[in-house]
Amino acid sequence: MPRTLPPVVRNHLSALRLLLVFTAVTGVCYPLAVTGVGQLAFPHQANGSRITRHGTTVGSSLLGQGFSHRTRHSGGPGGPSRPDPAWFQPRPSAGGYDPLASGASNLGPNNPALVRTVEERRAAVAAFDGVDPGDVPADAVTASGSGLDPHISTAYAYEQADRVAKARGLRPRTVRGLVARHVRGRVMGFLGADRVNVVELNAALDRTR
Repeated sequence: MPRTLPPVVRNHLSALRLLLVFTAVTGVCYPLAVTGVGQLAFPHQANGSRITRHGTTVGSSLLGQGFSHRTRHSGGPGGPSRPDPAWFQPRPSAGGYDPLASGASNLGPNNPALVRTVEERRAAVAAFDGVDPGDVPADAVTASGSGLDPHISTAYAYEQADRVAKARGLRPRTVRGLVARHVRGRVMGFLGADRVNVVELNAALDRTR
């Protein structure tokens, strides 16, 4: 008759079999099934909601990015970047729109450094867009918690329309119509506020002639 294995050995063999089974199910079968469903049903979202231009990925509708150009400094290139008037500008970013540095400034609302920064941003945005400082929306001078929010308020989007139209030689109503087509309502009809995805809006602007 075959010799019976000791209880300790039998327990270890049972645990090993369970480990192999669950590794196959949760580590191989489940990820492959989820990936397959994602690629079949939601290929755009599953691949990062990428935005392409002439076959080249230029951004993602999930991540905010800066739209600026380099200025000359001390007679040469490599100066600080400045907002490009030909593009709609996003919210400020504490991490410079770097996905690896996502986060906020961690400064409290009464921190003198934050108050000073907000006032400086307000003056700069007002001068850049040609509006009164009191009309500058709050999201134009405050960063999101992640620093990567691609959305701005409809007020900030429309505020920039005339400046973008002038820089591109387009009619203001053309640019405003483009903004209107990219306004998205509240999430589930009642969460948050109407918003505009700047990355998607600028991609559509780039196709406008």
